[in-house]
Amino acid sequence: MLGLILIYFVGKAFYDLAGLHGRHQWGYGILGVVSYYGGIYLGIFLIGIVLAIVDPEAIENISDVQATLMGIPIGVVTCWLTYSLLKKSWSKPKEISKHTLDSDLVTPNPNRYNQDERP
Repeated sequence: MLGLILIYFVGKAFYDLAGLHGRHQWGYGILGVVSYYGGIYLGIFLIGIVLAIVDPEAIENISDVQATLMGIPIGVVTCWLTYSLLKKSWSKPKEISKHTLDSDLVTPNPNRYNQDERP
């Protein structure tokens, strides 16, 4: 049950971020959930490799629940990194093409929306 609530909040955060920047909301909501679960599986894999190097018998004694609980922090970090990278790249001002008519008179807006104008 806790996993479903976490999936909801991760998906909602990515969904809102994509909507704020005019991107496909459902696609990026799903990307957030995939980045979370991908991070968990990556964490379990890395923990397994470290345990195999340090103590090969420890892998046989660890349960699936313990491995998943150890992988959750890495999943949260990868999800947060994905969110931060998307937010940073979408917040950059867009370059105006030199082929645009009167491009020397137009300056790019550093913020897409004013804080008071959010949809």
